[in-house]
Amino acid sequence: MVEKGAEGDGVVILFLHGWHSLPGGVKPTYLRDHGHTVINPALDDDDFETAVRTAQEAFDKHLPQVVVGSSRGGAVAMNISSGDAKLVLLCPAWKNWGTVKSVRPDTVILHSRADDVIPFADSDELASKSGAKLIEVGSDHRLADPEPLATMLRACEVAG
Repeated sequence: MVEKGAEGDGVVILFLHGWHSLPGGVKPTYLRDHGHTVINPALDDDDFETAVRTAQEAFDKHLPQVVVGSSRGGAVAMNISSGDAKLVLLCPAWKNWGTVKSVRPDTVILHSRADDVIPFADSDELASKSGAKLIEVGSDHRLADPEPLATMLRACEVAG
């Protein structure tokens, strides 16, 4: 699913949704509504390797400037070959899925201390060992309130 933003000349973003989430949710819609082209493929919930293959195919086809991964989608994002694309990870579930245990230093991680699904400490550890930037934001795992949405948007636009 590819949705072009209103202006259509924004950043091209591959958005990888979380486990038992669907394309077209609040976060990718927010990015699209702010003028960005959002590629938002449906990822397999049951087979992680299939989800990674789907994400890799979408990346290779569209060559986005930014890859945003939310929760399990963050683990998927870490496990694809994304070249020089910037990673923006939202409460990444990297300890739960995949084999990659570090990210590039230009990665931005957003996470809420109040997350009751993925421990904040997981993102703190990932940022510390990778040199990535960890931003504490939001009041829950979803990061779908105005402040985390705006922070996600800024992280994506800095990459453009």
